[in-house]
Amino acid sequence: MSELHRNAATIQERLRAVGLDIEPRQLNSSARTAVEAAASLGTSVGQIVKSLVFFRGEEPVIVLCAGDRRVDAERLGLRVATAKEAKAATGFAIGGIPPLGHDRPLATIIDESLRRFDVVWCAAGTSHSVFGVQISALIEAIPGADVVAV
Repeated sequence: MSELHRNAATIQERLRAVGLDIEPRQLNSSARTAVEAAASLGTSVGQIVKSLVFFRGEEPVIVLCAGDRRVDAERLGLRVATAKEAKAATGFAIGGIPPLGHDRPLATIIDESLRRFDVVWCAAGTSHSVFGVQISALIEAIPGADVVAV
């Protein structure tokens, strides 16, 4: 087990500050995609939370989507963010964007299908760091999030 990356340590600290005690895990292989993360963790693709950045008008919105689902951006009135916009909005690069603990608060939409699972896995600031969390605790830690079909 390698030393925790500074981004993962930052996420751990930020999440503890909002009452979510997580233990980031450094993976030897990439977790940049849901399929890669699931293979590295030995879990189902659906249990991987994709933290995707969109825009509603000028405002960034993060959508937490199950790894085996896709976001219907048009139906939700959203536009996909570019990689540069995603990093500017969250402070993290695509593939490592955590579900919360960003550089600034973001409007959040949570895929209701994630409730199929007790525990889900999320990026912890890099493409090689993840953390497991009970879905109920994750939802509770993001006040004001909309839990809907994405």
